[in-house]
Amino acid sequence: NIPLDKVMLLSLFLETLLYAGIFLSLYLLTLFILLVLNKSQRRLLLPVATLLLLFATTHLLIDFVEALEAFIFNVHTISADAYFSILSSPFEVSKTMVYAMQTILADSVIVWRCYVLNHRRLSIAIPGFIVLLTNAVLASYVTWDLSQTPIGSPISTTGASFITTFYILTMLLSATCSALISWRIYHTRRVMPGGVSVLLPVLIAIIESGTIYAASLLASLLTFLSGSNARFLTVNIVPPIMGIAFCLIILQVYFQVGSNSSRSSE
Repeated sequence: NIPLDKVMLLSLFLETLLYAGIFLSLYLLTLFILLVLNKSQRRLLLPVATLLLLFATTHLLIDFVEALEAFIFNVHTISADAYFSILSSPFEVSKTMVYAMQTILADSVIVWRCYVLNHRRLSIAIPGFIVLLTNAVLASYVTWDLSQTPIGSPISTTGASFITTFYILTMLLSATCSALISWRIYHTRRVMPGGVSVLLPVLIAIIESGTIYAASLLASLLTFLSGSNARFLTVNIVPPIMGIAFCLIILQVYFQVGSNSSRSSE
């Protein structure tokens, strides 16, 4: 098992790399496209992309401050390994809250898109809303449970089961909505001129981005269930990955079908 202080340093490096090296660049390009080249799509996409960036930025800043506290400011009073093991610290509680809010935001957009593409059926909206509401309740409890965890103790059994449920529901929701969106696009285009090939890049973008997001969630779930310190690494790199996956869909769709008469990213 990798020492916790080394895991946190590695996670900070990877999170910074994903944020500054990939997500921020993709966001700026997405911002240019939505503001200048494709104004019709910016009403929903631009606020969501910006909020995802703000959440990822907040998460990264908290990680930086926490690292400074552990390795510089408190180095003579407590070891870095012991410092990071305090789950009830304001930094860990804040990061958990930010992570949950960003996840629920990203999932809400997926549910909304799925709902709109399927003719605003309540059979799509209601189950999706129930899952989102359940995840919000689970995340709220886990955040509170962390704040009550004694120093040096692991999270409670109930909190651990809620975290597992949160990961599973998030993966199922993302996979189901992505599959329904892809099927709807295929079903609509197969009887139209040009067939599915016209919007094939859209399908590929949805599948690729969904796979990246699902893989990061699966890694977080598996490392959490195994009890490995690597769970802190996988959790810390998810915020920029959520933003990367969202921007990739917009960019891939625009550059692949932007020159067509239909510029819809649906």
